[in-house]
Amino acid sequence: MSGSSIAVPSANLAPQRQAAGRAAPPAPRARTDHLSGAQKAAIVMRVLLAEGVDLPLSRLPEQDQAAMTQALASLRLIDRPTMCAVVEEFVEMLEQVGMSFPESIEDALTLLDGKLDSKVSTRLRAVARGGGGDDPWSVVELAELPALCAILQNESTVVGAVVLSKLSTEKAARLLAALPRHTAQTLALAVARTDSISPGAVARIGQSLADQLRDIPARAFSSPSAQRIGNILNSSPSALRDQLLSEMEQANRDFASGVRRSIFTFQDIPQRVGARDVASVLRSLSEDDLRLILSANDVGSRPTMDFLLDNISKRLAETMREDASALPKPSAEALDAAQSRVAAAIRAMADAGDLDLLPPPQQG
Repeated sequence: MSGSSIAVPSANLAPQRQAAGRAAPPAPRARTDHLSGAQKAAIVMRVLLAEGVDLPLSRLPEQDQAAMTQALASLRLIDRPTMCAVVEEFVEMLEQVGMSFPESIEDALTLLDGKLDSKVSTRLRAVARGGGGDDPWSVVELAELPALCAILQNESTVVGAVVLSKLSTEKAARLLAALPRHTAQTLALAVARTDSISPGAVARIGQSLADQLRDIPARAFSSPSAQRIGNILNSSPSALRDQLLSEMEQANRDFASGVRRSIFTFQDIPQRVGARDVASVLRSLSEDDLRLILSANDVGSRPTMDFLLDNISKRLAETMREDASALPKPSAEALDAAQSRVAAAIRAMADAGDLDLLPPPQQG
């Protein structure tokens, strides 16, 4: 009876308190200061795992993974108020977070992809993989393709295969494209022989290549001499260009051959522009220049204009020819300038990556 007499007043007290507008004070949060940070993290982890959350614990540093596992094993049992108090602290801490940052250099580089200088990115990746700023493979990664190609020509096939395996995917692809086709094929097949090579051998290969690259004297000009003079002749009047090329042929045939490979003129368009690309190329060209060249009816420019007009709709080609026939015949200087502007516009498309020029035909 005494038990029921106590229960009745306690049941009647709640409505009386609510009527008076006085809410019951919240229960104090359980103390958690006897728990370490690793133990609190283990409690939160256990709660999340019980809810079916897939935690990427493998991304944590090894020492943190070990500490949390040991803390998880040491807790045994905790009461519900303590569990709730730890979770509440964790939620409050999350609510105070304003921004999170990458957890590693690799993550930071991914976040900054396309915004850093390529050389800076390469050095930081070397640091991230433990190589430090003087990692020899970072020297190889930063090397110019001509220098790498020259060195690999004198190295064994296995060394070349190791280089392909250690370079970034993008750099390795560009290196294969720069090598002679037979050499590129041989090195690509030789990559299969690198599975059993030891880390020490890879390190020695990297150090040897880096030493060779460091011994190459710095160059004042980044592009080869034949390419530089070829770029100059691209913008020169055709008469001067032809005269200089003829004189170069007599003085230094090999150098002149390299210059010719670097030149792209109006007359080169049929051999260097694909028929499928003509429509997109014409959209980037000045119609006034094309009509002016057509109006000249010049023997030297006729093959190029026929090529361009044969690869667009007949109606558009006929319209351009009719418009050109109504124009006066231009001077030789005006014709040459218009041809140069057309060739320069196509070169600009190629430099911007909007057009893939066909390789120049082999000189007989």
